[in-house]
Amino acid sequence: MAERKLAERKLDRIEVEIAGERSAVTIDLEESPLGWLARRRGRDGRIFISPAQLVAGERLRADFTRAQMTPRLTADWGAVARSSTRGAPGLTIPEAALAARQRLSRALEAAGPEFSGLLMDVCCFLKGLEQVEQERGWPSRTAKVVLSLALDRLARHYGLSEAAQGPARSRTRVWKAGDQAP
Repeated sequence: MAERKLAERKLDRIEVEIAGERSAVTIDLEESPLGWLARRRGRDGRIFISPAQLVAGERLRADFTRAQMTPRLTADWGAVARSSTRGAPGLTIPEAALAARQRLSRALEAAGPEFSGLLMDVCCFLKGLEQVEQERGWPSRTAKVVLSLALDRLARHYGLSEAAQGPARSRTRVWKAGDQAP
């Protein structure tokens, strides 16, 4: 049964840059509401969220996971053992988790207070859009539009865009003729 479940999963590899280091990560497109939106198209034929928006949302989720902020279902008995051996009363946080919390905080601050809650709900806690609309009392299909705006702001914070753009006009630096003899 577990093998069948694994075979049904839709995995995809994306490039993520964290702290200046690029790495390829595998994401489960069935698990994330963003993956579902990235595969769907609207009536006009366009996808609901762009690849840059997907990468931005998954990057936020990766930092959330690395920050060890996911809710626990059981007690963390490891903290008791660590606190007795080091003398600190359970306050030791790995540096990687602390750095991820700082990145997460900066990203949510850049998104602003109007979008940060929605980004946390959809990207980090994996709530569906219908659930978000219901909890917030929004009309149907508004969460998709607001999420798109929030992911645009998040992608801008991470420096992600759909296309590379250079200056409109640049100075010619070198002009060489092809009249050189062999």
